[in-house]
Amino acid sequence: MANPKSDPLFDLIKSLAKTEKRHFRLFVNRTGNKDGVKFIQLFDAMESMKAYDDQLILKKAPSITKVQFSNQKANLYKQILASLRQYHIGQNTDIQLREYLDHAKVLYNKGFYKQALKLLDKAKSIAKETKHHTIVLEVLEFEKLIETQFITRSIENRADTLSKETDETSEIVRSAHQLSNLCLNLYSLFLKNGYAKTEAQFKEAEEYFNREMPDLVYDQLTFYEQLYYHQAYVWYNKIIQNFPVVYKHALAWVNLFKENEDMAAKQPVQFIKGYRNLLASLFHLQYYSKFCKIIQEVEDLEKNEVFIKDLNTEILIFKFLYIAKINKHFMEGSFNEGVELIPEIIEKLKKYEGKIDPERVLMFYYKFASLYFGNANYRKTIFYLNQIVYFKDVKLREDIHCFARILNLMTHFEDGQDFHLEYQIKSTFQFIGKMNDQGAVQTEIFNFLRKSGKITPDQLKGEFISLYERLEKLNENLYERRPFLYLDILSYLKGKIENKPVAEVVQEKFKSLK
Repeated sequence: MANPKSDPLFDLIKSLAKTEKRHFRLFVNRTGNKDGVKFIQLFDAMESMKAYDDQLILKKAPSITKVQFSNQKANLYKQILASLRQYHIGQNTDIQLREYLDHAKVLYNKGFYKQALKLLDKAKSIAKETKHHTIVLEVLEFEKLIETQFITRSIENRADTLSKETDETSEIVRSAHQLSNLCLNLYSLFLKNGYAKTEAQFKEAEEYFNREMPDLVYDQLTFYEQLYYHQAYVWYNKIIQNFPVVYKHALAWVNLFKENEDMAAKQPVQFIKGYRNLLASLFHLQYYSKFCKIIQEVEDLEKNEVFIKDLNTEILIFKFLYIAKINKHFMEGSFNEGVELIPEIIEKLKKYEGKIDPERVLMFYYKFASLYFGNANYRKTIFYLNQIVYFKDVKLREDIHCFARILNLMTHFEDGQDFHLEYQIKSTFQFIGKMNDQGAVQTEIFNFLRKSGKITPDQLKGEFISLYERLEKLNENLYERRPFLYLDILSYLKGKIENKPVAEVVQEKFKSLK
């Protein structure tokens, strides 16, 4: 079935809330311009449709000719954005600051230098208070420009004061940019490779981090510098699988916002991302009681309209909260209850289609497959693994593609599909070879599955025990530990050895940890 035709203007209109639509109509008609009639006709036509159809739109808006259609769409798109900017200006400090700068520019062009400076001073004060240092720098440059044309004499040594203020702000911006660039590059490295899998990758990450992390005195850092500092440590230690340190800096990241509640309201996305990394680290550390406490905090946050005030934050908190809810079932071994979440998540994925990046969707599919595997529903496991295996961009989260294929092999083996297993082994072996991701754990699994057809029933338990012992030793090796973050194969093997469902094995392990 072909995907429905999409259109940026149509998607934007469909995203509008009722109050935003009402504001737009008032905004367009504010001047009484006749073109506004065409805007409204085009807007009404597209707003009333469930799917985009340019021919139907032209029928519904007869005043717009086919020749005019493209230009009218472009104008409507611009008008909607202008309306949204005005509507949301009170909720977004940076938009408000930009408006102050625009108004100051108009006053400057009219020769009203004192009025422009007064407005700039107000903008600078707010920008400093809200820690928008790049805007502070922009205001300072504007103030210097006016000072060269109109000597205000409002304070002594005005030039020295502006120069010193510019230098101090420039240093803050430079340091923050250096740290934010480090965060971005570490995040990009994690998306490409996932957790480090070889000694060379560990050293590469370590050398890059030590080279790019500037010498800092933490207590002297601004809010954003502290934020990027913790983010950089989170991503670096996530790559090298040092989860206690990930937890330490993720917790500090969240606490930084708790200590600066005004910034939590102004930067909810960064606050939410801190919680996401905190929950992920607690899952890897299997710190169940703290994990449950933090999930409750996030669920309370989800209901707080001060933070969840737009679609962007709504989607962001959905993505990581539901991953955390699934992880909670993995910790408990409650796979039966876990699969009950899947229909609800799928509905939300459909609702937010096009607004969630493919990497997150792949992660959800892998989590779905893992739940169904723990639930012994192998056909459903294979279905969701195939969504990953046949995804066109294998360079996106190569780690997920790799372990989806390994879990696929285990599922075919468990489901008794021996006629497919040989082909699957060969295909997976070739794929992992191309990805250069064939570690000792993968090799052990391949070797076991290759000879599984020749193992007699009375030998099978002994082979499982032998494989378990070899993998248990590899789990203690820092450079071979990575696969166990994706596959709880030791619990699976223990279940085979003790003739128990994997869910029961995980539940017993969970009880011993509580």
